[in-house]
Formats: sequence, structure tokens, C-alpha cells
Amino acid sequence: QVQLVESGGGLVQPGGSLRLSCAASGSIFSINAMGWYRQAPGKGREFVAAITSGGSTNYADSGKGRFTISRDGAKNTVYLQIDSLKPEDTAVYYCNADITATSRNRRPYWGEGTLVTVSS
Repeated sequence: QVQLVESGGGLVQPGGSLRLSCAASGSIFSINAMGWYRQAPGKGREFVAAITSGGSTNYADSGKGRFTISRDGAKNTVYLQIDSLKPEDTAVYYCNADITATSRNRRPYWGEGTLVTVSS
């Protein structure tokens, strides 16, 4: 009923930049927060960054300084700007959102992920 769709992943050289997008749609009453997680090959899913409806941001230590999360409330969209990409940033990046549906049911939603590959 609620969907998250990520975009913007791809192949980039070390030192390059990418801007990931995630748009939420469907029967949404409100979005409390949106964020990003990533999962590298053979690893578990880890937190990257999040932003609340009020604009407060939170970053994992691994993303501080190079990752910037932002939002467009009118579009129910969250962005992740990644600068100075490193090979260790290679992962599937998943969008996450804390959403209250029109039914008033509140739970996390996940996108299907977008692959970021950092390689020369």
C-alpha cells in the first residue's frame, strides 16, 4: 500500500559523487522520518543516515563528513549525497521510512535498494 522507490545508484570511480533519491508514495498519512541503510556484499545491513520530519539529521560514523541527507517534504522524497566515494562504500543502499499510513498504522517501510559500486 505504501511504496518506497530508490534511484541514483550506479558505477562511479573513487573520489566521485552520487546523489541517491527515494520517493515514498501510496496511502500515506504522515512520514515521521526517512533514512538510508546499506548492505555491502557478505555483510549485514547498516545504518547510514536519517532525517526526521522536523529536519533533524543523524549520521553513522562511517558517513560523517562525506554523506549529506536531505529531504523534500512536498515530494515525500529523501536524498543522500555521497561525496568522495571510496571502494568501501560499495553496497546496496536501501531507503527506509517510518510511515503512518492512512489506516493510522505506523511501521517502517523499505525500498528494494539501489546498487552503488565504487571502482576504478
